[in-house]
Amino acid sequence: MSNAVSALQGATYEGYVTVTEMGLRGMITLRGDLSSAKLKKAVKSVTGVDVPSVNSVAVQADNAVAWMSPDELLILCPHEGAEQTVEKLSNALKGQHFLAANVSDARAVFQLQGKACREVIAKLAPVDMSPNAFPAGHFRRTRLAQTPAAFWMPNTQTVELICFRSVAGYVFDLLCRAAMPGAEVDSGLL
Repeated sequence: MSNAVSALQGATYEGYVTVTEMGLRGMITLRGDLSSAKLKKAVKSVTGVDVPSVNSVAVQADNAVAWMSPDELLILCPHEGAEQTVEKLSNALKGQHFLAANVSDARAVFQLQGKACREVIAKLAPVDMSPNAFPAGHFRRTRLAQTPAAFWMPNTQTVELICFRSVAGYVFDLLCRAAMPGAEVDSGLL
């Protein structure tokens, strides 16, 4: 059995915002009826986190649950516990129509840190990143340049971003170029 490694093995760039590939993270796609009491109870019992509202992410310690679409959640957990989390969800949801799939190794996670992290994302994504339009805890599934991505802000100076592992190098380069010293826009998002 081989050892799992992250897409960029912790690559970091220090610009006017710090960009870091965050290493291995457990990620589970859960599809089903998000209004179902059984699904809500299963998610809460397995992760300790309630099903979030539309366009939101809920976080509890090392676990998070993000709203991806009207019938899909993304569950984040420690990488080493992803298979066990899928098994627990599957057992809790027996008899109900659902899909729980471990997608951990298909994704990469990045973190942007610094007071201008909003500006870096605003350069690349068609999203209003102003504090009123995109507060901490808000979750957005969109694109960076031409690449699918999703991101949220756990606090006002941090963005966490997920993309497909196959484009991790490209996304890292995009983020680094957008965060290069001298590339500041003074957009008023700070």
